[in-house]
Amino acid sequence: MTDPSAGPLTTTSVREAVPGQVRAEPLLKIRDLTVTFASRGRAAVRAVDGVNLDVAAGSTVGIVGESGSGKSVTSLAAMGLLGRRGVEIRGSVDFDGSDLLHMPEQELRAVRGREIAMIFQDPMSSLNPVLTVGRQITEILVRHRGLSGRQARDRAAELLQSVGIGDSLRRLKSFPHQLSGGMRQRVMIAMALACEPRLLIADEPTTALDVTISAQILELLRRLVADTQTALVLITHDLGVVAGLCDTVHVMYSGRIVESAPRRPLFADPRHPYTTGLLASVPRLDAPRGVPLLPIPGSPSDTLPWARGCAFSPRCTRQVDACLGAPPVLEPLALPSHLLRCVNPVPPRKHLG
Repeated sequence: MTDPSAGPLTTTSVREAVPGQVRAEPLLKIRDLTVTFASRGRAAVRAVDGVNLDVAAGSTVGIVGESGSGKSVTSLAAMGLLGRRGVEIRGSVDFDGSDLLHMPEQELRAVRGREIAMIFQDPMSSLNPVLTVGRQITEILVRHRGLSGRQARDRAAELLQSVGIGDSLRRLKSFPHQLSGGMRQRVMIAMALACEPRLLIADEPTTALDVTISAQILELLRRLVADTQTALVLITHDLGVVAGLCDTVHVMYSGRIVESAPRRPLFADPRHPYTTGLLASVPRLDAPRGVPLLPIPGSPSDTLPWARGCAFSPRCTRQVDACLGAPPVLEPLALPSHLLRCVNPVPPRKHLG
């Protein structure tokens, strides 16, 4: 939460490093994205607080964190799906040279679905329950690609087949409630891929799926990126998913990115106490029987406004006096691609005895 007395809704005046920044012009470039929710009689809540992010074509970028860290709100704001009532959005979201935040609604609708697509977290609530899955897929193909009804139906059947749904012509006549959770998720992926988007945002694509189906969904996404050079932004709390799929990982806490690095350096040598806490809380198959898990103390609601210091400090086991006062800045470590927002980071593992 944000203290309403903390001043105007702006990011820190110190210039921060940009996670995922590459030499070539990125396909998606987010700068100083701030999202604030306000309602009458209540303090404003700053769900996203000055996020900077680059995504290159053909790359897979992971955004991880606990529920409430701002992951999904960041993606919804970038897609223009948050609405306007009670929401204030600042900053810029540049997609291939066009600012999505200031794009007219008619133009934005043409970009969504055709150039940018999103796999939503819960397919049961995202799919229309009174329309067949075939109707929902063909509607996209007719609107964005100008196909005739028959062409759209044939293409929809091909899409279902491509995501592993057999007997696709019959499945086009099915309603969402007649499909299993894994099949509904595959339908969502087929809808997202219908127009061959250049950017795909997957918000918790494996939620509520069993291990086998989850592995199949992730393999499908991996092949998509490899075969089409589609840029993929994967939003998840599952570090196992990130470890097997992402090129770069950004860890969010209380609306800000607190650590960012390529996948291998992040898992091999995490430096932020929050990142190490997330990794330590994951069950390990090679751990001896009876070894307890190490959860992060407190809950995501136990935060401090960034204007008063590090938001994670109330839960941090490495808190020092410097954690309070000026908010920490996201800046590079020894590797320019490894960025950290912490004044008392975890020592590098290579220095540990």
